This record gives sequence, C-alpha cells and structure tokens, in this order.
Amino acid sequence: MADTLAALRSLMASHSPPLNALIVPSEDYHQSEYVSARDKRRDFVSGFTGSAGIALISMNEALLWTDGRYFLQAAQQLSEQWKLMRMGEDPALDIWMADNLPKDAAIGVDPWCISVDTAQKWERAFAKKQQMLVPTARNLVDEVWKNQPRAETNPLIVHPLEFAGRSVADKLKDLRAKLVQEKAHAMIITALDEVAWLYNVRGTDVSYSPIVHAFAIVTLNSAFLYVDKRKLSSEANSYMKENGIFVREYGDISSDTVLLASDQLTPSSADKTPAGLNTETNCGKGTGNGEIQTAEFVNDLIWVDTGACCFALYLKLNADKVLPKQSPLALAKALKNPVEMKGLKNAHIRDGAAVVQYLAWLDRQVNDSFLEPLKFSLSSAVIDSLLKNFSEMQEIYGASGYFAEAESMSKNKLQDLNRLTEVSASDKLEEFRASKEHFRGLSFPTISSVGSNGAIIHYSPEAETCAELDPDQMYLCDSGAQYLDGTTDITRTVHFGKPTPHEKTCYTVVLKGHISLGSARFPNGTNGYALDVLARTPLWKYGLDYRHGTGHGIGSYLNVHEGPHQISFRPSAQNVPLQVSMTVTDEPGYYEDGKFGIRLENVLIVKEGNTKFNFGDKGYLTFEHITWAPYQRKLIDVSLLVPEEIQWLNDYHSKCSEILAPYLNQSEMEWLKNATAPIAA
Repeated sequence: MADTLAALRSLMASHSPPLNALIVPSEDYHQSEYVSARDKRRDFVSGFTGSAGIALISMNEALLWTDGRYFLQAAQQLSEQWKLMRMGEDPALDIWMADNLPKDAAIGVDPWCISVDTAQKWERAFAKKQQMLVPTARNLVDEVWKNQPRAETNPLIVHPLEFAGRSVADKLKDLRAKLVQEKAHAMIITALDEVAWLYNVRGTDVSYSPIVHAFAIVTLNSAFLYVDKRKLSSEANSYMKENGIFVREYGDISSDTVLLASDQLTPSSADKTPAGLNTETNCGKGTGNGEIQTAEFVNDLIWVDTGACCFALYLKLNADKVLPKQSPLALAKALKNPVEMKGLKNAHIRDGAAVVQYLAWLDRQVNDSFLEPLKFSLSSAVIDSLLKNFSEMQEIYGASGYFAEAESMSKNKLQDLNRLTEVSASDKLEEFRASKEHFRGLSFPTISSVGSNGAIIHYSPEAETCAELDPDQMYLCDSGAQYLDGTTDITRTVHFGKPTPHEKTCYTVVLKGHISLGSARFPNGTNGYALDVLARTPLWKYGLDYRHGTGHGIGSYLNVHEGPHQISFRPSAQNVPLQVSMTVTDEPGYYEDGKFGIRLENVLIVKEGNTKFNFGDKGYLTFEHITWAPYQRKLIDVSLLVPEEIQWLNDYHSKCSEILAPYLNQSEMEWLKNATAPIAA
C-alpha cells in the first residue's frame, strides 16, 4: 500500500501541471455503483472494498470518505497510512479540499470516472481559493497498477421480449417523443442499466449485475451502440440491424460525441442501413423503429443526465447546447410494464421458496450438531424417535433451533464438530436458488453475518476469515438473485438459541417499522423522503436508529439498486415521487457495534390504494409485498405489538404458507407451517 501511494505521488509531482492532490473515485466510466474488477481502482489504492467511497491522496496524507453503511468495515480494512472520513460527520470531500489544500492547488481526477454534477460542484468549491480541478489525460492509478485485470470481453446477450415486455422500437419511440418535447435532437446515454434496458440486451461484464459495458447515443433518426464488437455474435449483430441500431466500437464514443456536438454524427457510409430503418425524408411522420423526422422542428439541444454522464464526454460538448436533465429512461425503467411485473412476482415466489428451504435446512443443521454428541450414547432407535418428535427433543435436551428459546448446549460438547461458517452456509443458500427456474446468479454478494459481523451493514464474509454460525448469536442474512424474469433482494434475521430480552426488543421495533412502512397509504405525489420516518418512528421511541436508507428501487433482471426513486432521509429522496408500478424495498434495521445486527427487508410494488375518501382528488397509493419468507416468531416480543400489527403479521404468514406450498416438499412445508403459525394477541 505504501509503495502504491509513493508511486502515485511521484506521478502527481511529474504531472503537468504538478498535482497537489489526486482524487480516486469508486465509479467506472458509467458512474456505476458496482464495477468490474478492472475498475476497482479505489479498492486497489486504499484496500477498502465497499461499494461506496472516494479516496483523496495528497503529498502527505491519504483519506477515504464513505457513508454509514461502511464505517466499521472501512475502519477494519484501512491501513495506518489512511484516515477514515465519515460522511455526515466529518467535513465533506469538497469542503475539506477547499479548506486544507493550498491556494492555487491543482487537484487531479480522471474525468471519465466522475459525473458532471460532481465535477461542477467541486469546481465551485475550489473557486474560493483559486484552486483548480485538473482532468488528467490518463488514469494515474492505471499507470501504477501492474497486475490490473483486463477489460471483459463477455458476450452481449439479447433479452427476449417475453421477459422485457416492450420492444426496442416502442422504447425508442417514447424516448424520441421526449427529445422533441424538450427541444433536443439527441441524447447521450451512459448508465449501463439504461443502455441495457433501452436496447433489451444484457451481459456479464460486472459481477452480480447483468449488464454490458456500453454507451448509447440516440438521435431523432438514428440509434448507436458503443461496445466492444468482439462481444457481438452473428445473432446479436442481426438483432441490432433488425432494430435499427448502428454498432460502433466502445472507444468511438469519444470522437462521436465531438461529431454530435457539431451536428455531424451520421451512420458511417461503411455501415449498411439496418433492415427496416427508413432513411428517406418523411416530414412529420415516424418510422417503424421510432424514428422522427425533424423538418418541422427546431431541436438543437443534446440531452445529458449530468448526474450520470461522465465529465469527460461533457467537456466535448458546447455547454450552451446541453440539456442538463435527469434521463427520461430512469423513470421509464422504474415503471414496470405488466410483463415485468408478472415476472418479478414469479421470481420472488421461487426465491422465497429457496429462502425457506435454506432456513429449514439451516435449522436442521443446527439441531443435528447438538444431536451428534448423543449418537455415541443413544441407540439409533432413540435418535430416530427424537428426530420425529422435535418438541420433545427440545424439552429434554435443550437443543437450540428456529422455534424454541431453550438454552444452547455448552461449547465444549461441540468443539470437535465441523461447524457451519458464514460462507459455507451462504453457499448452500445459493445452491437452493440455483435449482430454481430462470436462475442466472446472485444479485449482490450475500451478506451472511454472525453476531458482531451483523453490525457491519454491508459485511462481506471471506472463507479464510469468516465466523462460524453460533446458536448463541444473531444471524443476519441479506441476499438476492438474478432471474431472467426478475431481480430479488431479501433480508431476514434469526436466532437459533435463546435471544436476550434486549435482542427481542430491538428485533420487534425493527419489525414494527417494517410493518408501518409496508402497510402505509399515502397520496399521489408523495416521495420517499416523506415516508422514511414511518420505518424509523418505532425505533426512535426506544432511542434506536440506523445509518442507511430505508428503501431502493429494484430492476427487472437488472441492477439490484435502481433509481430514480428511493425511501430515505437523504434530500435526493425528494426528487421523484412514488408512482404506481414502481418497485421499492422496505428494509429498516438496527446495528449494535460489536454485538449484533438486525435488518428485515421485503420488496414492495407501489399500487393504487383503496381509501374511503379521496381528499383533494389526488388518489391514494399503497404497497403490495411480493417477498415471501417468514419472520422468526421467537424473536418477537408480542407485548410490543398492537392488534393491527399482529393481524398484519398473521395475514402475511398465511399468504406466505399458501403461496410457497407448491414449491416445497412435505418436510419443508411442515417446517413452514410451524414458522407461520398464527400469533395470539
């Protein structure tokens, strides 16, 4: 790590102009949250592996900023050469630079790895001391990263209409209508999930996200895809031609943006006109591929989502001709069509079955570990009898489990057993998911966390260092999968021994917040900023809280985190109101450093709400839960629940049992029946 910092500082000193500091963002050229191995530059220089954070290297300091999800993880991973800066508690990056770097300081950054909004915000902050943001011609981290992974050349995959629900032609038609409305003649699309959604393509360039590294430019009469052409099979090339999409090399986005700025970007004379694309003048009419002729329009703007577009491309445009506005594709993608909606519901049912199979299996493993020492002293007939009578076993031998609160067996009786670990357990969960129809992989690294590891909000266990499952500690499992028909994300927290009264209280108030938000009704136009408090109020009553947002959108076989809406205390959650057919998670939590973590998460769909009255004729909305897995009843302090919450819980569990029954065998169904038994008021 010290050698890396020294090498970077040497490059900074020899740069023209010499750099007083270098910023190393987490993002790639597309401002992605999750990036490929080649693009993990911030990880490489700092050793911090979380998905969010930004590094700053000066000639005598190295600092890393990250948010509340990663405070504990960053503190553990950063070496003594680095100082952790806690977002929301310490001065923000731009403020710190303006206040601590010298007057006239030159601060370098790769302009491909920061958004327009971020770059302009920093420039405003630097102006106070005549400091200067310097876009570097090359990425300095790449210069010192000797074993940097190569760029991916994985195949581009066409996403079938049976899962996408809408054709490329329809999506292009809608986008071009937006361009006309905004008096723009083109749009540069940089977000990977937006490119994938618009052209109905997927890929495997980034782990856990079915996307392909690509840019797109759409004009009123042409559509371009910028991608490594080696990724396109003959079938994929035919698909592009059929849909009127001209394919360029990935690196051509730079020169083509210059051409676009001077209104000279046209399909190359070497390219054949894609089948079905009418290039003849047809004023005022469209073509079958969404083309709009422009003779009657005066459209001279280029639409750029300045929150997502990299600064490098923006610098090639005439700022006076840029329409700086959020991409219309973000909202269009978030509003799931009926096919996507059906797919998401089906995917979550299969996924829920996998989670139930996992919990039932895990429960058996924990109890088997307590029976193992008894096999040397009891006959097989007695063991069989005990297994058949689970409740009797718990009563006599005090074995832990999913249902009972009995004391655990002493550790010395278990020391010779092969214990389950956070990784081996999560691998089993992946096995259950992999057996389900349309499975294509996980949607993010499984957060399988025991005891104090659960307090690390985005904990990522590693086989060599992870903890063993311990019946005396809480176990938090946040996981999800990618299916061709939908993306899933679910969190459940359980205890296989005897939870303390404090643990039960904390779990119950998190559950109360989860229920409060998930059963809310609210008027049209309400944003996630206004709803966030519903999940926190039950925790606040006990002086508890959590440092992350409460909900994020989720893709349709796309990114597990999807905007533009969210449920959060962050001001950005005010930007977009919740609307019918959006998906959003409901995931409050509580994390006690060094002890345990609790999170409960379901995916919800926003739908119309039935209310007796309709004040202001606004119309009201509510949520539909599409995640199916039980909450652990023995962790619930029923005395803290009101009758309406008990009724909600019993209704949810009843549906859970009914919906998952066709996907479970008899023993799994018996387990689920016990797990979803009604709670008495």
